[in-house]
Amino acid sequence: MGGLVLNDSTPDFPIQQNSESELDNVILSFTDIQAELNYKQARESLRQLVAKLDLTPQERIGLETEISGLETMLDKLERSCVQIAAFGMVGRGKSSLLNALIGQEVFATGPLHGVTRTTQTQQWVISDRSSSPDSPISFRLSQLELIDTPGIDEVDGETREVLAKEVASKADLILFVIAGDITRVEYEALSQLREAGKPILLVFNKIDQYPETDRLAIYEKIRDQRVRELLSPDEIVMAAASPLVAQVIQRPDGSRDIQKVRSTPQIDELKLKILEILDREGKSLVALNTMLYADLVNEQLVARKMAIRSAEANRIIWNVAIAKAMAIALNPVTVFDILSGAVFDLILILTLSKLYGIQMTQKAAVNLLQKIALSMGSISASELVANLGLSSLKGLLGITTPVTGGATLVPYLSVAITQASVAGVAAYGIGQVTKVYLANGASWGPDGPKAVVSRILATLDENSILNRIKDELQAKLLGLGMKG
Repeated sequence: MGGLVLNDSTPDFPIQQNSESELDNVILSFTDIQAELNYKQARESLRQLVAKLDLTPQERIGLETEISGLETMLDKLERSCVQIAAFGMVGRGKSSLLNALIGQEVFATGPLHGVTRTTQTQQWVISDRSSSPDSPISFRLSQLELIDTPGIDEVDGETREVLAKEVASKADLILFVIAGDITRVEYEALSQLREAGKPILLVFNKIDQYPETDRLAIYEKIRDQRVRELLSPDEIVMAAASPLVAQVIQRPDGSRDIQKVRSTPQIDELKLKILEILDREGKSLVALNTMLYADLVNEQLVARKMAIRSAEANRIIWNVAIAKAMAIALNPVTVFDILSGAVFDLILILTLSKLYGIQMTQKAAVNLLQKIALSMGSISASELVANLGLSSLKGLLGITTPVTGGATLVPYLSVAITQASVAGVAAYGIGQVTKVYLANGASWGPDGPKAVVSRILATLDENSILNRIKDELQAKLLGLGMKG
C-alpha cells in the first residue's frame, strides 16, 4: 500500500512545476500587453498634444526649445527609441564608459578634463540577446541611443549643468558615473535626479585604479552610507571602462620595462544590468518618461499661452469698456443707453471667446451675460440706476443746450461722463469675469459663478478704474470738440 501511495504521488512534482511555469508565462504575457498598451496610449496622447498646440506666432516666442523637445519626444516614441544618458563630474570616465558599451571610440576622450563640451548622441547597436549565451534576457525595442553630457562641475558649469539636466530630463535611463567615494556635488546632483523619478544606475567606474580591498571598502561605504537613502544595492554597479594593466616591454637593447597599457573594458555587469532594466520595463520607461516630460512642457506652454492671452484680453476689455462708455456718453436716449450697453457687453464676450479658442453662439453669450450680471450685483445695479436716472437728466440737458446757447453743455458733459464711467466699470468687470471663465475652459469650477464673481470683484479697485475711465473719456470727448 505504501509503495502504491509513493508511486501515485511522485508525478505531482513535475506537474506542479509545469503549472507554475505556465502561470509565470501568462503573467509575463499580460505584463507585456499592458506595457504595449501604455506605450501606444502615450504615443497617441503626445501626437494629439503636438497637433493641438494652438499657439500663435507671438505665443511661440521663447518656447521654441520646449516645442522642439515635444517633437523630439514624439519622434522617440515613433521610433521606439530608448535614450540612456551618462551623467557626472568631469574626469569620471563618462565618455570612455559609453565607448566601451558601443565597442568603439565614438565619444571624444582625452587626458584633460572637460573634453565633452556639448551633448553628443550615438546609436548603440546590440544583439537581440545579452552577451551571455545562457542569459534569458531578450531586448525588444527598436533603437538604443547613448547620450554623453558635459561634466556638471565645469568652470563655466552653470550653463553646461543646465544643459546636462535638460538632457537628463529627456533621457529614459541615467548612468550616474563616479570614480571613487561620492562627493557632495555628486550627491546633490544625484538627489535632484532621484527626485525627478528617473531610473538611475550608479556606476562606480575606474575600479582598476584601486586594490581589491580598497575597491570593496569604497563600494560598501557608498552602498551602506552615502546613497542608502537614494538607491538600492541593486542599482549600484562597478566597472572599468578603460582599464590600465602592467605589461612588460622588451627594449631593442634587451632591457625590459614595465608600462601601463589599455586592456579589455570590464563592463559586463553594467551591460547586463542595463539589458535587464530594458527587457523588464523598456517600453514602460519610454512611455512614462515621455508623458512626464510632456506634462512638464505642457504646463509651461499653457502658462505662457494664458499669460499672453490674459494681456491681450485685458487690452480688449479696456478698449470695449471705453467704447461702451463713449457710446453711452454721446447717446441722450435712456432706452438706447441700456440697449447699446448690452450690445457692447455681448461683443466683449464673443471677442474674448474667440481669443481663448472657445466657440460660442450669440445665444450662449446672452445666457453668460445674464448669469454674470445676476452674480455681479452691486456693479450691475449701479449701471442700471445710472442709465435710468442720469440718462433722463442727460437727455434733458442735451435738449436744452441749443436753447440756452450752450450753458447746459458743461453739466451735460459731467452727467454723461459719470453715467458712462459707471457703465465702463460694469463692462470692465464683466470682461474680467468672462476672461476667468474662458481661461478655465468655459467652466465656473466647483464653487459656481457667484463665488468666482465675488473673488474677482474683490480684487478690482472700482474707484481707481472709474477715475481712469473718466479721465480717458473726458479727454476723448474734449478731443471731439465738446468743450464747455
